[in-house]
Amino acid sequence: MKKSRSEFQMWDFDLICIGVGSGGLACAKEAVSLGAKVACLDFVRPTPIGTRWGIGGTCVNVGCIPKKHMHQAALLGNAIEDATHFGWNVPKGSAINWKKLVTEIQNNIRSTNWVVKVELRTRNMTYFNGIGSFIDQHTIRVKMANGSEQQITGKYILIAIGNRPVYPKIPGALEYGITSDDLFSLPKPPGKTLCVGAGYVSMESAGFLNELGYNVTVMARAEILSTFDQEMVNILKEYMASRGVTFLQYRLPKSVELTENKQLLVKFRNIKNENIEEHGIFDTVIWAMGRRPLLDDINFSAVNLTIDDYEIVVNNFEQTSVPNIFAVGDVVKGRPKLTPVAIKAGISVARRLFGGADDCVNYNNIPTTLFTPLEYSFVGMTEEEALRRFDENDIDVHHGYYNPIEFIVSQRSTAYCYIKVITRRDEACRIIGIHFIGPNAGEILQGFAAAINCGLTVDALFSTVGVHLTNAAELTKVFITKRSGLDPSKPLYVPT
Repeated sequence: MKKSRSEFQMWDFDLICIGVGSGGLACAKEAVSLGAKVACLDFVRPTPIGTRWGIGGTCVNVGCIPKKHMHQAALLGNAIEDATHFGWNVPKGSAINWKKLVTEIQNNIRSTNWVVKVELRTRNMTYFNGIGSFIDQHTIRVKMANGSEQQITGKYILIAIGNRPVYPKIPGALEYGITSDDLFSLPKPPGKTLCVGAGYVSMESAGFLNELGYNVTVMARAEILSTFDQEMVNILKEYMASRGVTFLQYRLPKSVELTENKQLLVKFRNIKNENIEEHGIFDTVIWAMGRRPLLDDINFSAVNLTIDDYEIVVNNFEQTSVPNIFAVGDVVKGRPKLTPVAIKAGISVARRLFGGADDCVNYNNIPTTLFTPLEYSFVGMTEEEALRRFDENDIDVHHGYYNPIEFIVSQRSTAYCYIKVITRRDEACRIIGIHFIGPNAGEILQGFAAAINCGLTVDALFSTVGVHLTNAAELTKVFITKRSGLDPSKPLYVPT
């Protein structure tokens, strides 16, 4: 049931959204559709080198969307390599035009920014191009981009400010390094690049830059993608190394200096052997060492929000420790840092506040994809997590290598295309995790994520007829278990 206007007439707005990225915008649009009066506040602090962008949040401007465009550019480069094997006459010496690539990506982003602004206007949302900070739990100070200030009040407040990249506290980091906030609008080719970090931003950036023809090194202080399934990660690392990416693990940068040749001298230390002095020369250094929200901007201490490790703590309904204040997206403690998660949570908040709904978001079995040139997608538990939660004798791990038909004629290596299906060994044999490395992994896993949420079992998977000559069909053939000791590179075509 929609709220009546009289319930909110003492406030300027029914809902104030601080941050108009994916989560904030989704909440605002849903709230307006349910009759709420909504204000949207959005302002992006420029990066240390001065990069700016428009409305729409990280995903639209400096995250998922430009990343996927560059990933596609890398895949097209591979396709050009393969085309000659399929009879195409391809001119030799093809190379990426970085300026053209960046221009096209930025044109697409600006088009999306315009669409967002039009949508705000047509839906009668009030937009403030400014930073919102708390005066009290219902009052927000808005510092506009032009320097002016004003106060607005709201019955409910949504915090959806997202995260920004972290810079290491070492000499030269701010002066000479960049982050993913700068990469997708970089005016010149990155050249020889150092990606510092062990997470998905570092790995994805390294993947597409390497395939675009730039020499890439990944530096990490510990394990790569430590929260992912480590067997799958090792296969992915081996693949990227086979394509030319260098991995320097257990290293930390100490300083960055500009050389006489206008290159960057990076000095770093070996964590396992402090006596070893190491350094390297690069053209570009990308910091991908984690992200954190700019909580100080919103003056969170004015309303006594509960904060843990610089993230906002919420309950199952996205409600903070202050009852009328909610938070969604990357700013929230313990939630997957994924765009669709923020969108689902934002819509859910609006429906509860203004539509009479009482359900909450299902955070179980959320699929995700690492958009490295050979994609890795998974849903459910990692093998490590399954072994922590259950006894070794209570689970089975079905696995196998497969040969994508699109790799055969071009003689592209199939040695890294691998599938893992983790199951319970109870009466139902329910599937609790699926992991897939190969072409279009993300497209393949979406349907299987829905199936897992519907209680997919091993019997149901193996009794399903696959679509012939698709990589997705290979998931219906992973009959070999690790327990059996059989060679997973030699699949069994008939289950026993």
